[in-house]
Amino acid sequence: MKISIGDSVETIDDNIKGVVTNVSGSVVTIEDEDGFEIQFEAHELIVTATDKKLRQAVINTDFDTVKKEKESIKRRHQPTTKPKQRHAPKIVVDLHIHHLTDSTKGMTNFDMLNLQIDTARRRLEHAITNRIPKLVFIHGVGEGVLRQELETLFRRYNNVQFYDADYKTYGLGATEIRIFQNINP
Repeated sequence: MKISIGDSVETIDDNIKGVVTNVSGSVVTIEDEDGFEIQFEAHELIVTATDKKLRQAVINTDFDTVKKEKESIKRRHQPTTKPKQRHAPKIVVDLHIHHLTDSTKGMTNFDMLNLQIDTARRRLEHAITNRIPKLVFIHGVGEGVLRQELETLFRRYNNVQFYDADYKTYGLGATEIRIFQNINP
């Protein structure tokens, strides 16, 4: 907005108000409320609106243009997540044998247990190398053999803390792993 003689102005950085008495180039001279003349650069001042100027601005406003501008600026709604969901583990590994292999025909219990432990070890190593902070291993309730073997595996790592996963989400047969990134494995 162009500043002209007779405009009421304020400074941007200070609390100085006054009326413009002279404009030469980018230097504007104002007379403040106490009668002192002070010089400012034009970019340091803003024109204050008087009642007459406000009425004139309202009269000259094209409301259709304003409506179009308001309609075109629509914010995208981002889905909100609850705090529990925000900190939930990103990777869930189901170690039930029917999820790991097509057929258990010809496999002994020892072979099935080794397949489950190897899968858990690979997923844990993958999470450590990719800096994934949390995992959940679903092992089921059963007799607890797989759970004991998993706990033995997890104890081998210095940077891993394990505990029972959220009961409401995973039930009784799940263990949650937290990986600390600043501790060597």
